Amino acid sequence: MIKLWENETVEWNVKFDFDGEFLSIKTLVDENFRHILSISLGKSSELTMDRVKRATAKAVKTLQGLGVASLLFDAAPVIELLGAESIAAIAQGAELSDYRQENWKQQKASGLKIFIDVAQCVDADAVLAHAHALIRAVCFARNLVNCPANILTPKEMTRRMTEAAENAGIETQVIDETEAKALGMEAFLAVGTSAKHPPRLIVLRYRGGKPEQAPIALVGKGVTLDTGGYCLKAADSMRGIKGDMAGGAAVFGTLLALAENHIPVNVTAVIPAVENRIAPDSYIPGDVIGSMSGKTIEVLNTDAEGRLILADAVTYAIRCEKAAQVVDIATLTGAVVSMFGFTTAGYITNDERLNRAFMEAYSRSGEQYWRLPDFPEYRSLLDSSIADISNVSSGGCGTITAGLFIGAFTEGKPWLHIDIAGTAWVGSPVFEYQTIGATGAGVTTLYELCKSFS
Repeated sequence: MIKLWENETVEWNVKFDFDGEFLSIKTLVDENFRHILSISLGKSSELTMDRVKRATAKAVKTLQGLGVASLLFDAAPVIELLGAESIAAIAQGAELSDYRQENWKQQKASGLKIFIDVAQCVDADAVLAHAHALIRAVCFARNLVNCPANILTPKEMTRRMTEAAENAGIETQVIDETEAKALGMEAFLAVGTSAKHPPRLIVLRYRGGKPEQAPIALVGKGVTLDTGGYCLKAADSMRGIKGDMAGGAAVFGTLLALAENHIPVNVTAVIPAVENRIAPDSYIPGDVIGSMSGKTIEVLNTDAEGRLILADAVTYAIRCEKAAQVVDIATLTGAVVSMFGFTTAGYITNDERLNRAFMEAYSRSGEQYWRLPDFPEYRSLLDSSIADISNVSSGGCGTITAGLFIGAFTEGKPWLHIDIAGTAWVGSPVFEYQTIGATGAGVTTLYELCKSFS
């Protein structure tokens, strides 16, 4: 964890400059024989928080590669231009790039000591404490997504989330399969009861706002293992099936950060935790199933399971939690990767006020999103001749129609759907603050979104 500098001796000093191209690096030894790494932020007129974050991360990774044990950032130049909040950008860049995923090796790697010199900035302690809460939340989400599926079952994910939530003062409730059946959650159960490890609906309530304020609902897909069911995934797609709960990890991380920073807003997270496996009584293509909303669903693809469990979770959030608005987030479609690659997530919304708030949120977080259209003709691609709706499109537009399927269960509430299938995991880091594996996608943006409603 990055700490404020108090005259500790360090091996390397890192300085930011505005010479040369963005992210260009120079190393030198000054008159006091100190090792200096100078990294360019580009033109001072083009300086942003995201540039500070990326440059910090690159500096950390560069010095890691040299086997350095300790380093010190001189924050004065960026504080002068961007204010005290730039300390948070430096902290995020440093700590997220230094993140090491949980592993089961007998020998553990040693960590890097990172310090920051903030000169006379009076707000530094508060800004850094606030940043640490958000960084811890992102890393918690990364740890969940990186965890092997034989360890992180729905039950184990429930245990980890509820334990951490209760420690943070968040109210918890866990709905098992018997209670879910009583609620009519047939879509959730159709997926979740096909596995040895039973499903759980995890409900977490952060009550930081006024008692009478209806909560924002964050609904996150929590498929801890996705084989595709009887529509079995190809072998080369199987390596990533443990990370299909990244949406659930994102909303959980968001709640943790909100609680730790005491943000005055009411937010409820609803996470349907299931495994999507093959069993003798598994749902199969051609089945017609019910849902908590009362709508019937024609199942045409068992690998389109995320939208099924999210449909019931959204209905639960609206009817049981009385949500004022709903945001769902999921690793939902491979099509979004074909569209945007591994840098950008797609989203759909039915509400312009929510859209503006979301755009402002991701401009602050630095994550990249792109709005997708929701024209009426796309909705007709989900028509079924034997049920109220089909779980896959009859004519392409897979990312859009997957989102619109969930939108069909929102009962007119302001709603926004986010597909992070391309951004939740990287085999090779795209941005400097990423490491191989889970990215913690969505946590910082959802945090900024909820904070904006406080």
